[in-house]
Amino acid sequence: MYIAIEGIDTAGKSTQIKALGERYPDALITKEPGATRLGIKLREIVLFSEIKNPVSELLIFLADRAEHIAEVVEPNLDKTIISDRSVISGIAYADVVGHFEIEKLVELNRFACNEIFPKKAVVLKLSRDELAYRLSQKEHDKIEKRGIDYLLSIQDSLIKAAKALDIELLEIDASLHIEEITDEIVKFIEGKN
Repeated sequence: MYIAIEGIDTAGKSTQIKALGERYPDALITKEPGATRLGIKLREIVLFSEIKNPVSELLIFLADRAEHIAEVVEPNLDKTIISDRSVISGIAYADVVGHFEIEKLVELNRFACNEIFPKKAVVLKLSRDELAYRLSQKEHDKIEKRGIDYLLSIQDSLIKAAKALDIELLEIDASLHIEEITDEIVKFIEGKN
């Protein structure tokens, strides 16, 4: 089963993916963007070049996603695949930019992913206050410097994107105790909630 763990920065994706890797030691752990050799190069282009056109940036991310699906996901669909971000994030971030209709983003991603989407997705959600606290505890990266309102709009768009793709979704309060979150995710993966 292909599962995506989604959430804005500081929501605890890395912590949960590590915990899930311990619960499912045979799982394939992957990420978007940058899980393939080409993906690493494409990610560097986005991070360190001065792309001015949002269409150009979208197409680079679609190329990374197409490569990831073809090289990593599709050959391993018989296994448990746990991905740090997925097509859901790709659509959410592009949606928030405001240059693209959600239907167009879904259509482009259907093409790039060869119709292969996560079967289940988890969105780790933060309240405004919890997000403000977590951001105050660290140095901010390029995305975090855009502010709390921007990050919360991404969080809302993650849920919107998962629904637009018709992916089974678990929304969970990311301020809960780490083990409690992990237990809820495991129940969701195993269809016990």
